Amino acid sequence: MALKCSSSMKTQLVNAIQLQEVELEEEINTSSSNNTPAEAAEAKEPKCYTMEEAVESIGFGHFHILLFVIMGSANIVEAMEIMLLAVVSPEIRCEWHLEDWQVALVSTMVFLDFMVCGVLCGYVADKYGRWKVVFGGFIWASYFSLLTSFSPSYGWFIFLRCMVGCDVAATSQGFVLKTEFIPAKYRAFLLPLASIFWMLGSMLIIILGMTVVPTMGWRWMICFSIIPSIILIGLFMFIPESARFQVSAGNIQGAMSTLNWIARMNGVTLPEGELREPEVTERGNAVTLISPAFRRTSLLLWYSWFVASFSYYGSVLSSSELLEKNLLCMTDADPEHQIKHNQEEALCYCIPFNMADYQTLLISCLGEVALIPLNIGLLNIFGRKPSMAILQVLSAIFFMLVNICTTMFGFTVLLFLLRSVVSMNFNVVYIYTAEVYPTAVRSIGMGFCTSFSRVGGMIAPFIAQVLMSKSVILALSPFATACVICAVGVAFLPIETRGRALLQDA
Repeated sequence: MALKCSSSMKTQLVNAIQLQEVELEEEINTSSSNNTPAEAAEAKEPKCYTMEEAVESIGFGHFHILLFVIMGSANIVEAMEIMLLAVVSPEIRCEWHLEDWQVALVSTMVFLDFMVCGVLCGYVADKYGRWKVVFGGFIWASYFSLLTSFSPSYGWFIFLRCMVGCDVAATSQGFVLKTEFIPAKYRAFLLPLASIFWMLGSMLIIILGMTVVPTMGWRWMICFSIIPSIILIGLFMFIPESARFQVSAGNIQGAMSTLNWIARMNGVTLPEGELREPEVTERGNAVTLISPAFRRTSLLLWYSWFVASFSYYGSVLSSSELLEKNLLCMTDADPEHQIKHNQEEALCYCIPFNMADYQTLLISCLGEVALIPLNIGLLNIFGRKPSMAILQVLSAIFFMLVNICTTMFGFTVLLFLLRSVVSMNFNVVYIYTAEVYPTAVRSIGMGFCTSFSRVGGMIAPFIAQVLMSKSVILALSPFATACVICAVGVAFLPIETRGRALLQDA
């Protein structure tokens, strides 16, 4: 009887345990069925974050200061190579007995090579990385600039300067690399400050012209001008590849390594979870630029870049031409500046810049940074599009004012203001272009834009250096007209990028 009772109790206990297990199972199933699909997915999937969220969470810190200084120094190299053409023009004119059109042809051929290499460098940067293109540009610049100083003839000088033009196209991709690391709220403050480095490059080549050319000649000036490129080759090792590019290329591990290094350097941590971004298979596809989503933007930007370059180099070359040939209408001209020089009077006129001319060019360079606070204010208050329109209208006004009769001081002030507004406009166009295109085509988009800008650079010398001898007002009018037309065109740009996140894919 006792055995039967014990057996019955065991059976009841097993049945009770089985019943509890069934009830528990039903409870779990009921709980799972009551969860929403989103909650269920959240329970299964780990936390993740995007590239934009990573950049924003890292914020601004020590890395960005390093980035700003080193990549800004790339602008020094670019500015020196461009301004060198204006400083060396009187010297090569005298040495090789050149006519006006031959002097202008040097700048035009350099910009032609820049135009071709701009697209090529943009494609390579989108396909294989920004870092490789910029680093290669520094090495290229050093090598061919050094060879330029040994040019035995006018033809060799043009060829070697054309090779240097490719370097400028490559180093301009540094702006894209820099932009892709900077959080959205800091771009309108930091990117305009790049003008400081451009001004330093311009001033450095003018100072070399003042000190080296009169004593050692223009060839030694070019030799000294390559020193910043050589220094940058070493410094650039501290800058990583763009994490945005690495993500778009499917290299998530490389992007994480870059982001973790930057986060440690800034003393912050990345968001919780893992980085998730889809790989972009079509990188560097130029067709995207004229797709329905970007067609109007691209066409208007190409013209805006043309005008930005046309007006900037027009202001640089016009000022050097007006000073060299004493074509200014001055009310207080000294005996030296009262002598007008034109090509009909002599086959060659050796009129090197005097100290006063160099000083005028030097002061005008300061104009490129004097109004940076105004530029930052325009970008943050009005946005990119209105800023471009305002600066284009001001450029047109100052181009026409250069033609009026004034004192040497008055001309210096006008030139100072003209250089300020055309430089500010160029800077805003750079910023807008880097922000409006997605990572997949950002470099080739910038490459096409810089190529169209070089068309403006190719035309500007023939107006500023050839037409100027015939009529000052006739030479300055095309620059003013192009600026007014561009100001109207900017209003039709469909996208305002102020405060907008950088897109990864189109």
